[in-house]
Amino acid sequence: MSDNKMTKKNTTTKRILPSDIHDYIRVRGANEHNLKNVSVKIPRGTLTVFTGLSGSGKSSLAFDTIFAEGQRRYMESLSSYARMFLGQMDKPNVERIEGLSPTISIDQKSTNKNPRSTVGTVTEIYDHFRLLYARIGIPHCPNCGREIRRQTVDEMCDQILMLEEGTKLQILAPVVRGKKGEHAKTLDRAKRAGYVRARIDGSQYDLSEEIKLDKNIKHSIEIIVDRIVVHQDNENLRRRLTDSVESALALADGLLIVDVVDGKELSFSQNFACPDCGVSVPEIEPRSFSFNNPFGACPDCFGLGYKMEFDEDLMIPDKKLSINDGCIVVMGWQSSNKEGSFTNATLRALAKEYKFSLDTPYEDLPEKVRHMLVYGADRSVNVHYEGSRGVGDYPVLFDGLIKNVEQRYKETFSENMKAEYEEFMRITPCPLCGGQRLKKESLAVTIDDKNIFEITSMSIKELHEYLENLNLSEHQMVIGAQVLKEIRARVGFLIDVGLDYLSLSRATGTLSGGEAQRIRLATQIGSGLCGVCYILDEPSIGLHQRDNDKLLNTLKNLRDLGNTLIVVEHDEDTMREADYIVDVGPGAGSHGGKIVAVGTAEEIMKVKESITGQYLSGKLKIEVPSERRKPSGFIKVIGAKENNLKDIDVEIPLGVMTIVTGVSGSGKSSLVNEILYKRLAKELNRARCIPGKHKAIEGLEQVDKVIAIDQSPIGRTPRSNPATYTGVFDMIRDLFAGTPDAKARGYKKGRFSFNVKGGRCEACGGDGIIKIEMHFLPDVYVPCEVCGGKRYNHETLEVKYKGKNIYDVLDMTVEEALTFFENVKTIKRKIQTLYDVGLGYIKLGQPSTELSGGEAQRIKLATELSKVGTGKTVYILDEPTTGLHFADVQKLVKIMHQLVEQGNTVVVIEHNLDVIKTGDYIIDMGPEGGSGGGTVVVSGTPEEVAKCKKSYTGAYIKKMLK
Repeated sequence: MSDNKMTKKNTTTKRILPSDIHDYIRVRGANEHNLKNVSVKIPRGTLTVFTGLSGSGKSSLAFDTIFAEGQRRYMESLSSYARMFLGQMDKPNVERIEGLSPTISIDQKSTNKNPRSTVGTVTEIYDHFRLLYARIGIPHCPNCGREIRRQTVDEMCDQILMLEEGTKLQILAPVVRGKKGEHAKTLDRAKRAGYVRARIDGSQYDLSEEIKLDKNIKHSIEIIVDRIVVHQDNENLRRRLTDSVESALALADGLLIVDVVDGKELSFSQNFACPDCGVSVPEIEPRSFSFNNPFGACPDCFGLGYKMEFDEDLMIPDKKLSINDGCIVVMGWQSSNKEGSFTNATLRALAKEYKFSLDTPYEDLPEKVRHMLVYGADRSVNVHYEGSRGVGDYPVLFDGLIKNVEQRYKETFSENMKAEYEEFMRITPCPLCGGQRLKKESLAVTIDDKNIFEITSMSIKELHEYLENLNLSEHQMVIGAQVLKEIRARVGFLIDVGLDYLSLSRATGTLSGGEAQRIRLATQIGSGLCGVCYILDEPSIGLHQRDNDKLLNTLKNLRDLGNTLIVVEHDEDTMREADYIVDVGPGAGSHGGKIVAVGTAEEIMKVKESITGQYLSGKLKIEVPSERRKPSGFIKVIGAKENNLKDIDVEIPLGVMTIVTGVSGSGKSSLVNEILYKRLAKELNRARCIPGKHKAIEGLEQVDKVIAIDQSPIGRTPRSNPATYTGVFDMIRDLFAGTPDAKARGYKKGRFSFNVKGGRCEACGGDGIIKIEMHFLPDVYVPCEVCGGKRYNHETLEVKYKGKNIYDVLDMTVEEALTFFENVKTIKRKIQTLYDVGLGYIKLGQPSTELSGGEAQRIKLATELSKVGTGKTVYILDEPTTGLHFADVQKLVKIMHQLVEQGNTVVVIEHNLDVIKTGDYIIDMGPEGGSGGGTVVVSGTPEEVAKCKKSYTGAYIKKMLK
């Protein structure tokens, strides 16, 4: 009895409830980048926002610490063999993290720039459509459009016997079509069935010999069933042909290939063939609709939908010039206006033959002559040429500029030369598929009278409506119900994240960071995972205030599935809706890296040290200007038709700050970036680019320069830094070269550069660090032992200015450098602008790879501010507030107004209401996105726009002006 009691006692254990285990993700002692031994608790299963100034350490905590550790732990669980292929992740500089779930990062940097990647392929909706079309699509003849039906054996034989008398042919059974493997069993089966020969990957083999195929390569195998010579009215031949055709069809599941000697190969199918044209199409499979697979891709453009071709407008940009004035600027023809060059001699001979003058402006030459110069002559000419090897007359058949330059482009092996040639090329739709990317046979398959390209070219909104009203037969409905359910769900997720204006055929490389992130977000919701820690980087970027609610609901849905969401965000609505806020700061760079406040939005507002809290409570705010500037003139864009723009005329005011607003996909970027910027860059900066479709632009004589300031890095390597970009490093090197020490040693300015031999440390090549590759482990970067990470050699570092060497100066923050160089006015002016734009915390020599997008943009703005301007420059900024905190936005607005005060024009594409309300003029595009946009809803001052009832922007800006 006592034993039983003992047993019972031992089996009774305390049940551990989930709330007792890990309610929080606990981070202890995080020191990554500028973080100062940060410890923080993040509640699991909540929507938590990380906020703070740009450069305060939010991303370092969210991505470089929490995400990096979550990923590393997952990688550690794999074998060393698997890790070799996946790459390694460094252990973040953190003491420990407890309660961490598997982490998934949804950031903006992982956008696929591959031209084959589209919205449809990324979301996998296109894969479902491929399956749907393969199973319930109705095939049509690609030639006549008639619905295709099955072919009988008799019909096949009739068509074969209609070939010319004496035609030699082989009857082939395609048993393997583009599949990997050794296929030994297939070949052995054919051999045992009595067949003697086979055609493998285009080459003929005897089945009696040993055939070894590479199992990792795709193969096509056709068994040679019979060899026949066509003789009309031969009954015995017809019987033999019928037997052979039946045997081949039985072997290859209803497929047959007729290999006509010295003729075109014929393909037949018991499944699909047009009775009128005699065209047979292969069996429809999902891969038939893939533009990334040779079975579906257009054979001319290989599924890209476009070709890069040399363009006359880029090769001859200024048609007012004559050939002798140098109108031809394409590579290899720049010397065509110089006597003594072979190209000039060729053009002189052509001018003599076709009777035109090389001094006539290109635009005034006869159409026939211009066509000949671009596309080639119809007869050869005698070119008289005096070269280094003597004098002679050479008969030359001029191919035309395009063919000549194409040949040079194909023959060059230099990547740099190819890149230079590509500046004279433009993307044009493929002439064979018309940009539809697929073979004509695949495009001839329809569902409800639409092919797969037409369906994927609709906007998501139109597609959603089309799918709801899809007209299918009962048989099609039974087969496609499950696939359609999945497609409708995924399309619904894209609408939920505010992307209803995109189409499935849109290339991912053309998406903004925010759009790409929201697509990945929609895909994650579709996966239905729970218990995961998602880390997002400003998902509200590029989203109009109207669509913000949709995004917030999506984030909450993801949270309600049982996931933890950590969102790095500056958007006020997101902060107010969040369950928990972590405010990182108080300042940026070395002044940040601490946790200032944690809690709900209401709790954060009570913390005096929190700048975020002060802005949320309204104690700090960006003021509305007391008066709006009046335009000094206008640039008028006439007949804008690019993308979804509906042949509109738009007046852009000069000498003021203009904000171009509108919902996502309304046509803002098409108008500003594609038409306005590219046309101004071409006319004023002589840039090689082709502006978007428009009739004309008036008023260009009022401006002399255009500059686009974006958030792209100021340099691609760690050698680029704020000092080199702004040009202040040149001045500092001049200063060091002028010191008595440098003069005594004979050191010139180049001695103080870490990019050239002489003054730099040669052990590390001026990098300051050395990479040590570790097998199976992450690469280790160690400071150079010779220079100790200082990048310069000992002799160079002995030269000092005011007690500091060149390394000490590069290691100074902007704030420190301002005091150090206070007596050197030229240097101080450059550094002062960096300080004015709120970058006092960054180091002069900080590698560009360590700067955020917002910081890079402000360095570019500072560089422009420090220049002595003409007051006739147009500055174009596309969503400059990306990644910026309220306080940073205030600084940015101040800088933009400074540029306007100098007489310049600032044009900004923006959704941020704090920027919109400070503008002098608003151009509101819309009213909707995609096909529902492309017009100007209203234009005028913010007060005038607020009165427009049709404008979504007006409704939101009205609240801000109160």
